[in-house]
Amino acid sequence: MKASSTYQVSFAPPTPVPKLEPQGRIPRVARLLALAHRIDALIAAGEIADWAEAARLCSLTRARMSQVAGLLLLAPAIQEAILELRPTMARDTVTERSLRRIVAEPVWERQLAMWHRTEDA
Repeated sequence: MKASSTYQVSFAPPTPVPKLEPQGRIPRVARLLALAHRIDALIAAGEIADWAEAARLCSLTRARMSQVAGLLLLAPAIQEAILELRPTMARDTVTERSLRRIVAEPVWERQLAMWHRTEDA
């Protein structure tokens, strides 16, 4: 007698992959700081001549490009905090404009004190 075996195969329907909801946008000041670092690297590498050329390439005024470049004068800890800002769906809490008075302070320790005061507010 021949043994016959039957196999029943059942496939479960594939589990649907959940759609990822938008998590917000990266704050503008973080994008500007990243742009400033990128332009600084391009200048250092000799790929562009100077900040004035960068302003032309980005279709910005030289004054606006100076404001963007000024973000590089922030203390490293502040720059790190800016780059680590979480994406948001709401209005930005930190703006380039709100940082101008901190950028104008040449001493990093004082910048940090000013930064912490703005964080607490």
